[in-house]
This record gives sequence, structure tokens and C-alpha cells, in this order.
Amino acid sequence: MSKDPDKDALKKAWKEQQREKLVASIPMPQADLRALFDFLDREGAPPCDHTLRETIEFLKQRQLDVDRIIPWLHEYGGYCDCEVIFNVDDKFGEIVGR
Repeated sequence: MSKDPDKDALKKAWKEQQREKLVASIPMPQADLRALFDFLDREGAPPCDHTLRETIEFLKQRQLDVDRIIPWLHEYGGYCDCEVIFNVDDKFGEIVGR
């Protein structure tokens, strides 16, 4: 147990505020983001070709705003399909229930 309950409460409030900012930044429905992670991480997915080819295909199939989503993925380290899994999923996977 911490010696300073006020400090703990502030830390908890700050973490929740940061989480809320992350949630608010997601430029698509959370269910679609989770589905993107699942799609890229699926059994038998092609090896990463160091592009966002699979990601863009997924976004277009779902009629999502590619021009808005790709810069957001870049912001969180998603410069190719495998980085979307390793970086973006790492940051947002828990938020979207993965």
C-alpha cells in the first residue's frame, strides 16, 4: 500500500485520462479496429511485405476512411502490416478487447 493516497489517486486519474485520450483518438469504430488486428494476425496471413497492403485492403472492404486512418496508424508506429500488429495492437489491443 502506498504511503500517499492522494498521489495514488492523482496517478490513477492521470492514467484514466491518458486512456480516454487514446480511445478518443481512434478514427474508426472500435469493433473495426479489433477486426483489423484479428485480420492481420489471422492464421495463414501472408508474410509482411513491409507495406500496408493488407491493412488498406481491409479498410477499403469495410468502406472506412483510409486517408484518415493511415496517418493515425503511422502516429502509433504502424508503417506496415506487421507493425500494425506489433505496435498499434500493443497500444490499443486491450482497449478494443483483444
